[in-house]
Amino acid sequence: MKILLLGKNGQVGWELQRSLAPLGEVIALDHDGAPGLSGDFAQPESLAATVRDVAPDLIVNAAAHTAVDKAESEPELARAINALAPGVLAREAAALGALLVHYSTDYVFDGSGNAPWVEDAPTGPLSVYGATKREGEQLIRDSGCRHLIFRTSWVYAARGGNFAKTMLKLAAERDALTIIDDQHGAPTGAELLADVTAHAARMTLVSPDLAGTYHLAAGGETTWHGYARHVIEFARARGVAIKVAPDAIRPVPTSAFPTPAKRPANSRLDTRKLQQAFGLVLPPWQSGVERMLNEIL
Repeated sequence: MKILLLGKNGQVGWELQRSLAPLGEVIALDHDGAPGLSGDFAQPESLAATVRDVAPDLIVNAAAHTAVDKAESEPELARAINALAPGVLAREAAALGALLVHYSTDYVFDGSGNAPWVEDAPTGPLSVYGATKREGEQLIRDSGCRHLIFRTSWVYAARGGNFAKTMLKLAAERDALTIIDDQHGAPTGAELLADVTAHAARMTLVSPDLAGTYHLAAGGETTWHGYARHVIEFARARGVAIKVAPDAIRPVPTSAFPTPAKRPANSRLDTRKLQQAFGLVLPPWQSGVERMLNEIL
């Protein structure tokens, strides 16, 4: 089997290079592409020739414009990368009969209520990022290609920067921290996303009726404040030099940190459809975060 992986150097793309390798030959590209091949999502039509030249059985798109606030000031670029380029990939996948895997986000929802979002819940993005990701989903569905769309949330990885590393740095330097406590979700590791992707893609290639949209996130839920406390106390228990006291990690509302893009308050995702379809158990978010912390510490 031939696999085209796009966005190979992102958090999820890096892990996908590992998880997809046992399935077949992986041609992995970043935005710079490779000789004769384009991975530039800012120029969507350039991807079409790449797909035709590679002629993959499976296309995995791990590229995205994920700078949520920056997208507010560059909506055309965000749309090209998050919507138009996936639409081109879907069109070419349909022509080839290939399976397309694409990642989306909880930001397609408006963040209202307290219940976890199910796949067919009405969408209502609050930001340019969310709107462009929703458009990308729709272009894929409209193309008629076989596809797996995985909506996820609060993605992190040991490689590169992440929320946990920032919290550990601040906790070692400051006497007090204020962390948002009215946004709810589940920190989800890039490792988990990559491993589930490989499993689900293999099953869907054999059983095409499994194609569709799924929610994929770690088990349980927390807030950014709860996430920060868990990270800091885990590190403190392992002897890491932490300056901030446990009672000096203070919860604050989102309004305390104004941003150009509005964040959804409810990022909970109902993952029962995914677990039942593919026979999976999604571990609690704490286990993935602790694994990542053990690696970076």
